[in-house]
Formats: sequence, C-alpha cells, structure tokens
Amino acid sequence: MRATRLAFHAALLSAVFSVGPAFAVPALQAHRAVYDLTLNKASDRSGITGISGRMVYEFNGSACEGYTVKFRFVTQIVTNDNTRLTDQQTTTFEDAEGKTFSFVTKSFVDQNLDKEVKGIATKDAKGLKVDIDKPEKNSLELAATQFPTQHLVELIGKAEKGENFYQTNLFDGSEDANKVMTTTVVVGKKTEADKADPEAPALAKLATDKYWPVDIAYFDDSAQNGEEVPEYRISFKLHENGITRDLTMDYGDFSMTGKLVNLSLFDQTKPCPVSK
Repeated sequence: MRATRLAFHAALLSAVFSVGPAFAVPALQAHRAVYDLTLNKASDRSGITGISGRMVYEFNGSACEGYTVKFRFVTQIVTNDNTRLTDQQTTTFEDAEGKTFSFVTKSFVDQNLDKEVKGIATKDAKGLKVDIDKPEKNSLELAATQFPTQHLVELIGKAEKGENFYQTNLFDGSEDANKVMTTTVVVGKKTEADKADPEAPALAKLATDKYWPVDIAYFDDSAQNGEEVPEYRISFKLHENGITRDLTMDYGDFSMTGKLVNLSLFDQTKPCPVSK
C-alpha cells in the first residue's frame, strides 16, 4: 500500500518551496489522529472480499524546528484465497528549511518483517540526492521536488487563495524511495461543517471548523506505459490547521475509506525566535 502519501499529505501532500521561518507558514496543529479503515469497493479482478484496519498518524514540529511524522497503517486483507495482515510503520523528519528529509519504513506481513527502507534525501543545485542505507546502500539523483510538509503547506496556501486546480510534485521516501511523484490537486470550495457529520465526536472542539474537500491524483513520471493514468487517488477533507479526515484511498482495482475516530491535539511549540 502507498499509505505514507496520505498525510500529505499528507500527506500527506511545483518548484522547490521552503518552509523556513522567513515564509508565511500556516500554524500546522501538532496532533495524533486515528482512523478506522474499511473496504469501500473492489473489482472482481482484485480478488479482495474484505478490508479492515486502523491508521495512526502523529505529527509534531514547527517551521523553525522541522517536522516529525510517525505513521502506522495496519490492514487485514481478505481475498478469495486467504487472509493477510499487513503492518507498515514509518518515521520521517523534514528539516525546517525543507532541504533534507530522512525516512525509515518497516513493512510487516503476518507479523514478519517483509521489507525495511531507510535513507535521507537532500536538495542540491542539481535536484534531489537520495542516499539509501536499507535494504542495501545506494545513491540516486532525482528531479527537484518538495517533501510532504512542504506539499501540505503549499496545498493550504493555494486553498486559502481560492486556487482550485494545480499540479506539483512530491518525494516522500515511500515504497523503494527511488522516484518523484507528480500530483494533480483539485481543491473544492471551503465548506461549513455538518452537525450530523459522523466524525464530529472525534473532532470535538474542531467539529464546527470549515474545511476544503480535496482530491489528489498521483502519477509516476518514471513509468513507461505511455498512459496518463494515476497510480492511485486520495480524497479527503482538509482543515486549515493541516488536519485531514474522511479519507478515500482509490488504488484502481479497489478502494478503502478512513474515518477519523480519535483526535489528540498536542501543545504547540513556541513561536520561532525573531532574528534581530
């Protein structure tokens, strides 16, 4: 599963864009969000008859300290032939200036370690250099891009300005950490909260906050199939403090939903010091 790209978001998630203190960065809320995952639909070709699970996303940091994300995505996938338990655990750190991004992802299948990807991506004059430690040492040169929190900050900024369609790119260290994804982003009109919203109990004091409906399609520029078909799509509701909810993750042959069931807000870090 390409779960790490949800926060993008998520996100988790144009030209190189700095999130340093010199820029007007939105006040992203440090938080821990828990989502229940369920199967939305599946084609006969997928062989999937059921999906259930849980996703936990923890976001901390600030525009002067950098941003840390801890992410866990656990699913039980039922097919015509068997049942499989997958568990993906990811930790990332994005520095305050948006120049380096470290990542480690461990993927388990039926509680056995299946794969570990660990490395660090650094921006330089030529683009992006990725030094991978695991599963084996390797160095890659990729196109200039941005990292997940930058991607999210850009999204909120464009939504605030009323821009409803744009294309940008993203590196998040997911899968084999060997490619930059192009993302096409559609942002709907800012919407009033619905009192009957099933996620309202988890949102608590944020339940009355407005949100933007967002749809992001992810394309692999390295693919040689000649088809402009996204590898997958993610739809969600985005709050101006960076919290996302009511997720739909569409992988083509199947899709699943993620409903917010618990939200913990952390104390915000102190404002960045003002240089004299």
